[in-house]
Amino acid sequence: MLIAIFSITMIPPAFVAYWYKDGAGVPFMLSFLLSLLIGFVIWYPNRQYKAELKVRDGFLIVVLFWTVLGAVGGIPLMLADNPQLSMAGAMFEAFSGLTTTGATVLTGIEFLPKAILFYRQQLQWLGGMGIIVLAVAILPMLGVGGMQLYRAETPGPVKDNKMTPRIADTAKHLWYIYLALTLSCMLAFYLAGMNWFDAICHAFSTVAIGGFSTYDASIGHFQSPVINAICVIFLLLSAVNFPLHFAAIRGKSVSTYFRDPEFKAFLVIQAALVLICFLVLLETNVYNTTAEALNHGIFQAVSISTTAGFATDSFAVWPLFLPILLIFSSFIGGCAGSTGGGLKVVRVVLLFLQGTRELNRLIHPRAVYAIKLGRRAVPDRIVEAVWGFFAAYALVFVVIMLLLLLTGLDNITAFTATAACLNNLGPGLGEVAANFGSIPESSKWILIVAMVFGRLEIFTLLVLFTPAFWKD
Repeated sequence: MLIAIFSITMIPPAFVAYWYKDGAGVPFMLSFLLSLLIGFVIWYPNRQYKAELKVRDGFLIVVLFWTVLGAVGGIPLMLADNPQLSMAGAMFEAFSGLTTTGATVLTGIEFLPKAILFYRQQLQWLGGMGIIVLAVAILPMLGVGGMQLYRAETPGPVKDNKMTPRIADTAKHLWYIYLALTLSCMLAFYLAGMNWFDAICHAFSTVAIGGFSTYDASIGHFQSPVINAICVIFLLLSAVNFPLHFAAIRGKSVSTYFRDPEFKAFLVIQAALVLICFLVLLETNVYNTTAEALNHGIFQAVSISTTAGFATDSFAVWPLFLPILLIFSSFIGGCAGSTGGGLKVVRVVLLFLQGTRELNRLIHPRAVYAIKLGRRAVPDRIVEAVWGFFAAYALVFVVIMLLLLLTGLDNITAFTATAACLNNLGPGLGEVAANFGSIPESSKWILIVAMVFGRLEIFTLLVLFTPAFWKD
């Protein structure tokens, strides 16, 4: 049923092709019919089967959501004459879109048919909403130190166990917020000087924190500080916990944000990164004026650290300290329950607090220390889960990087490509500074796996490989 429903997403790009008369509509209509047929053929023999969904069914559906729909999403890109992509290239682009990674194998993007450009952005927007529902509905069941922290204090439907019937109500409210942000971003881009097509496309990828653009030069194509500022504002809004947006709207109070420890930590991290980038760019005279350094410094710091990957300039040509710092900042990413990638701010805060507690225990072995987020003590179960998540994240990172080295990539390219895909960031350094088109096909398949691991926050995928998952 998911595949059949997803087939409908092939229709809007076909209309775009018809509107702009770019001749790219046929692959999308063929893909629509093929996807509908695949969905129907799988569903029809099982149409009479009815049963209550169990927790593990939920995990399986979520994993299949990204893997199967990512594969189906690659069909129109394989059928298209322009661009001419291999199977690996088409799948890489589709998975990169749906997981909101924003890494691309394409060059000469502005010369591609409008239908293809729209489809790439649409994939990111749909993937972004999928992430929100994943974070609120599924991940709490794994207990990996993310959204379950909000159960006790967030008002409204988010407070309830996420696998209750009210999850539909929760998802509906989050949809409204996501849609409102998208429409606001779209209008702001248009008023700032983009045409409607670019405004819609960039709003899709900004609110999804995706990073795809309709131009090779990304946001830098527009050379507009106003557009840069709008993009930064909406990236920050989208990197905040969406249930926190809901709580603030429902409580009609901005102070709700500032009572949240994760939000405060997020702001501190962003401010520190912006300041460091600005000062280093100023000191090394990369730009001619202070205003330019501030403009590019703010944009790149926010774009990379929130895992969007938009660019106003090639950060790969900056003093090496800054690109490496920003790529490491993408490991932190956005807040839990946002469209950002990475470990998530709340987990990094808990890791820091746990590290501080262990140092204090060395000095006072008999003292009892509680880890607190705000005024609330965090159960040790959650702290242990965060450490487990961090260990799994590190292990997956090392394995993927070693596999990339095995395919012949150099160490800088392998390291940053792994970070870019596992953190759902997009751009890297070395061979993947501009795009991923030149790397071997085998590397692309490995990085597709990395994207899915990153988007599903490691455990959701790893749990399928445990024997206990498949036992009754």
